[in-house]
Amino acid sequence: MRIIVDVMGGDHAPLETLKGAYAASKELNASFILVGDRNEIDRIAEEQGFDLRRFDIVHTPVVMTMEDDPLSVVRAKKESSMSVGLHMLADGKGDAFVSTGNTGALFTGATLIVRKVRGIQRAAIGTILPTAVDPCVLLDTGANVTVTDEQLEQFAVMGSVYARKMFDMRSPSVGLLNNGTEDHKGTPLQIAAHQRLKACDSICYIGNVEGSTVPLGACNVVVTDGFTGNVFLKTMEGTSKMILKALKGALTKNGITKLSALLLKSSIQEMRHKFDASEYGGSPFLGISKPVVKAHGSSDARAFCNAIRAAVTYAESGVIYDIAEEAEGFLARRRAEREEQAANAQSEISAGGGEA
Repeated sequence: MRIIVDVMGGDHAPLETLKGAYAASKELNASFILVGDRNEIDRIAEEQGFDLRRFDIVHTPVVMTMEDDPLSVVRAKKESSMSVGLHMLADGKGDAFVSTGNTGALFTGATLIVRKVRGIQRAAIGTILPTAVDPCVLLDTGANVTVTDEQLEQFAVMGSVYARKMFDMRSPSVGLLNNGTEDHKGTPLQIAAHQRLKACDSICYIGNVEGSTVPLGACNVVVTDGFTGNVFLKTMEGTSKMILKALKGALTKNGITKLSALLLKSSIQEMRHKFDASEYGGSPFLGISKPVVKAHGSSDARAFCNAIRAAVTYAESGVIYDIAEEAEGFLARRRAEREEQAANAQSEISAGGGEA
């Protein structure tokens, strides 16, 4: 297993990304290719006392910033660490690619350089949400602001495959994020998607779900467009931080509460880990033909190490092969629909000729 690591992207790169990659190399059965500014990598390694002989390093001083236009990854900044790493993945020089960089650029590069699975219309960012029961896969969380009902169906299938393989769920339940559970709720998009998902044999669809029920474990996979998904995700992250901050304040208010905190230390730590999104590592780009994993832009070394661990697990899981099999079903159905439309059109032409 060879993991290609973009060490230059993100808010705390290259220090935290290099520290995370070094930590991952000590615990994972994988080899690593670091892509970035060799001078910076060597400087940090010397300061931290890292032995980089176990790593391959591909030098490029060009960095994709958070402000760069997403298309820069294939145009103005083709020599950036992100673009170089994606090309290496596409060329078979590694088994997975991990970056904390510009999400839009990474998604654009993954789509245009690595390419989508044949039959998948749009790839989607799948993010793991902590819930009161099992982990939940939310997609899309930012890649596709506008979608069709057919694309939401593909998201549901990809999310189901991911949950089944990664969390050993036999039949993951799927919900469509909506403003009510009734069949008539939502915009025309949600109404059409609801009917399409009800008819999909590849998933275990439970219907519309409201945002308030998702953290309580309403389903294993939540499907929505990228705009709504991103807002929902960040709202959950902010709410989790608020709750933990309030809990910390309550437990450090006075001597008695501090004593209580000591008695509850293990339970509090367990709670912190449960609500910490970085514990689940990065978010895979589901529908891309090879493993591309996006770590949070503000990742520290621990979070980036977890993202690399997630990339290794994802690459080994066979999720992409299963998605490709499902995509063949989409293609077959689309061909059948076109043939039926052509046959109907021919029948109408023939009927019209007979009347004439």
